[in-house]
Amino acid sequence: MVISDRLRLRRRHPSGGRSEPVLLAPVILTVVVASLAFATPREVAFSRILTAAPALAACMWPVLPTVLLGMLCLLIMIGLSLVYPDLGTWYTVGAIVAVTVAAAYASHIRLQRETTLLHVRLVADAAQEVVMRPLPRFVGCIEIESLYLAAAAQARIGGDFYEAVDTPYGVRLLIGDVRGKGLSAVGAAAAVVNSFREAAYDEPDLRGVARRLETSTSRHSDAYAGQDSPERFATAILAEIPQEGGCIRLLNCGHPPPLLVHAGQLGVLQPTAPSPLLNLAELIGDHYSVDSFPFTPGDLLLLYTDGVVETRDRTGGFFPLPDWLRRQSPTTPRQLLDRLHQDLVDHSDGGLDDDIASLAVRLREHPDRGNPRPSGSGTA
Repeated sequence: MVISDRLRLRRRHPSGGRSEPVLLAPVILTVVVASLAFATPREVAFSRILTAAPALAACMWPVLPTVLLGMLCLLIMIGLSLVYPDLGTWYTVGAIVAVTVAAAYASHIRLQRETTLLHVRLVADAAQEVVMRPLPRFVGCIEIESLYLAAAAQARIGGDFYEAVDTPYGVRLLIGDVRGKGLSAVGAAAAVVNSFREAAYDEPDLRGVARRLETSTSRHSDAYAGQDSPERFATAILAEIPQEGGCIRLLNCGHPPPLLVHAGQLGVLQPTAPSPLLNLAELIGDHYSVDSFPFTPGDLLLLYTDGVVETRDRTGGFFPLPDWLRRQSPTTPRQLLDRLHQDLVDHSDGGLDDDIASLAVRLREHPDRGNPRPSGSGTA
């Protein structure tokens, strides 16, 4: 039902959101050319440019308005033939008819492709709801906000992933990055996220969750084996925050270390011992290490994927995330991620070329007792 409603809306507004001045460009061109044709000597022959009007209309108008504009151009040529009898009107009339027919067909094909593209985008939106469903913004005393940017042009999802669930063992978080891009990376990310949603409730220890994710990643890789199967892996961080706070437990599977603002000081939460990347435990062993760090009310935890720190400027310099976070004044997680988004775009001059995901988590003094837990995607 939602897809049909959106398609009907798209057909009512075939311009796809183009501004009104742009939509009027074919009409403006027709008026300008006609005015010049009537106001200048016959030898200049501005009327021959009228064929460009229906051709331009085909790029942004539906079929019927394109044909009507072609007919208007024909009427203008008939009017010019009355002013300049020896203008050679019929040659231009023939050209206008031919261009109008071709433009109408081109407009029809363009609308078909736009409808197909809309279907694809709606399917991508549905896939995002499955792989990257909206996170709860508040879970008890814990506030969670998210940022997601796919590198592929016009894409909604990519190889980065995150999730947050409220379990009997506390709030558990997942963030990670599948090697590669495109549909294969999306499928691998979905396998990891779906496994986490089950294991986070069942396993009392983060090591057990990590082993479940390892098993799911390996099975998915075997099921969709390809030439790059031996190199198909994912980095990830598992985090666990008790409802009452006090500490945060981290299990880092080869992922960039989180940043923690604790008591006004910035810390980089490096693991004391490395844990294997997902789908590589069979090669390097399945020893998983869990570290604990203090996490008190007012503290802010920033989890991110490598696309954040590997964003480059024109000179090739990486985005200095720790220094950037150190300069930020105390703010809400949502405002922090909004600033991060804008500064990443500015740093790269709008040329982000990798998937980007980030979670900002803050421990509050106590939950808002008067309000139910609101939910929101928090995605960008």
